[in-house]
Amino acid sequence: MADRFDVIEVGERGRRRWIGLVVVLALLLIPVVSLLVSRDPEPGPPAGPTSEPIRSLTKIDSAPNVLTVRPAAKGGDEVIEVVFPHGVRAEVRYPAELGLAEMGLRPFQGVWVDGQYRQFSAPYNGEFEVTAGGQPIRNYAPNVTLWPRRAGTGYYGQVLLFAFGRWRLAMYDRGQGLTFEQRIALARGLRGRETKDGYLVLSAKAPVRPARPGELAQGEPAGPQLWFGGGAGEMVALVPMPGCGKKAAMPRVIEGRGRPAESVCKGDVLVAVTGAQPFRKRALAGIRITLK
Repeated sequence: MADRFDVIEVGERGRRRWIGLVVVLALLLIPVVSLLVSRDPEPGPPAGPTSEPIRSLTKIDSAPNVLTVRPAAKGGDEVIEVVFPHGVRAEVRYPAELGLAEMGLRPFQGVWVDGQYRQFSAPYNGEFEVTAGGQPIRNYAPNVTLWPRRAGTGYYGQVLLFAFGRWRLAMYDRGQGLTFEQRIALARGLRGRETKDGYLVLSAKAPVRPARPGELAQGEPAGPQLWFGGGAGEMVALVPMPGCGKKAAMPRVIEGRGRPAESVCKGDVLVAVTGAQPFRKRALAGIRITLK
């Protein structure tokens, strides 16, 4: 593009430079004026499926898609109150050196739609992790967009991106993929609300059903979970699991990271950890959970 605006100065140097500047200014002003003249008022949110993008889902979040809470100090421990995606509150106490609250947390929830199991997780880097600043394929609801498959996601296909307040949840399709009708059912049937302390609570209506605590799918926990940390660092997953000792399957997000992983049952909650050995040891021994 720079070649178009080069000014060749030969002979009448001053006059040619002046003419060149006028040409450059004219070329730059034409598209700006055209944009202002043709600009339409902002449209309202779409009533149903459409090819128009949801504007709020095409921006880069200024903050990560995680919730950081302020812990209370108790002796050498820290205490935080958390809310799982099915609305159950719990008190989590842990050794202060773990820094669990500072790691930030994200929700996870498996769901069933017409017998098909799918997972909803909060991308660690927010919606940009899904959108890469591009445009969606279509809208399924005012808060739900469809995005193309991202490179390097293996056998996962297109992505449904849900916006619930400050939260962004992604559902990576897999295998044959859901039908158009099943995607519409998910978009209309899955509901989310933020608690006053920032946690995401999910609910659904038929034919969508959230997986229950302790329910397994494809060999891993499918019910509500909270994930602490992520990226390339340590991670801790808290997984409500009634009768934990009998069905303590490890979440794939912990087991599949290519690092040593361990888990332990703390009552009816599974604590799964990955990271360096000292971190795992402190987390497994020191984390205590009281469901409310």
